[in-house]
Amino acid sequence: MTKVIVAGVDMVKFAKPGQQEPYRVMAAKAMKGAVAEAGIDPGMIQQAYGSYVYGDSTCAQHAFYDAFMTGIPVINVNNNCSSGSTALFLARQAVQSGAVECALAFGFEEMQSGALGSHWDDRESPFGNFLDVLDQKNYPDAPLALRCFGAAGHYYLEQYDASPELFAKVSVKTRSHAVHNPYSLFNTPLTVEEVMESKSVYMDYLTRFMCCPPTCGAAAAVVVSEAFARKHGISNGVEIIGQAMATDTPATWDNPINLVGADMTRRATELVVEQAGVGVEEADVVELHDCFTTNEVITYEGMGLCGVGEATQFVDDGDNTYGGKFVVNPSGGLMSKGHPLGASGLAQCYELCNQLRGNAGQRQVSGAKIALQHNLGLGGAVVVTMYRLAA
Repeated sequence: MTKVIVAGVDMVKFAKPGQQEPYRVMAAKAMKGAVAEAGIDPGMIQQAYGSYVYGDSTCAQHAFYDAFMTGIPVINVNNNCSSGSTALFLARQAVQSGAVECALAFGFEEMQSGALGSHWDDRESPFGNFLDVLDQKNYPDAPLALRCFGAAGHYYLEQYDASPELFAKVSVKTRSHAVHNPYSLFNTPLTVEEVMESKSVYMDYLTRFMCCPPTCGAAAAVVVSEAFARKHGISNGVEIIGQAMATDTPATWDNPINLVGADMTRRATELVVEQAGVGVEEADVVELHDCFTTNEVITYEGMGLCGVGEATQFVDDGDNTYGGKFVVNPSGGLMSKGHPLGASGLAQCYELCNQLRGNAGQRQVSGAKIALQHNLGLGGAVVVTMYRLAA
């Protein structure tokens, strides 16, 4: 089977809504940077996949044209918060199938301040079944994402007799990583007390510092075949050794943790491990979807970084940070770096490629050889990817 190499990556520093450049400008900068790092001519790109959630039907073309106008197929991708990794999934698939030798995945978003909301109130919501589950379990009303992840966190606390400080400790860990990332939007250290005493936003336990901010930004990755990399002298590439996407099954409705993707995550991770022939325990560095620190905790267990119900011990032992079993979200994650929906998955790819290349500066994970990525969208889809430095 054709080996797939990430030949170049780039991103712009994410910005608060209202402080961003136009999406086409941000995306063009990321695309040009990724192509420059790959050391190829833009005319070598044969297909491009542009991901975003909020925008009109051909925003990907508009953004691509600002960087390159080469007449190639440009596919618009929307898979909620997993859109960026979905674009990468499609680019990888195109190269691995032999349809093309060189593809570009790029993602961008211009977001509005405040909680995520729908712009399509004139038709049936794709989240109706999700809301029905929460209604049946009498979880308090709130904006969709806050309600879903808030309910999941509350369920976890009750199911495993955990303390809300578990989620606060994850916020503190994440911010301690962000301090060393020049691309992080928030880099002021936090304490558990500060997280717990910040404004409560859901069911008294979930606070503002446990939630990621709406953000604007862009990121991109050039994906090529091994033969293309050899032919064009591309060195220091990063190989995708396993990648899988999973969507919901009836198990999603079983409990609030599955409602936010724990079962999808487990199934996708198992497929990646099977493809790669590398166990999760061999990963050195992990970027996972921490839109809320509740979801980071749930994902530890969904991906098998620790056993079910064991996250409290995992966090208390420091196994999610430097010196532990895994370094999780060295970038600062969505919590600190920001979460522009269409760009987040590709920004995770950017971080992990730089970690494997040894280019992550003060946040470098020493001796990182295997990297694992998790990007989730409610509604739903999850993409899990495993990388290693190309031979």
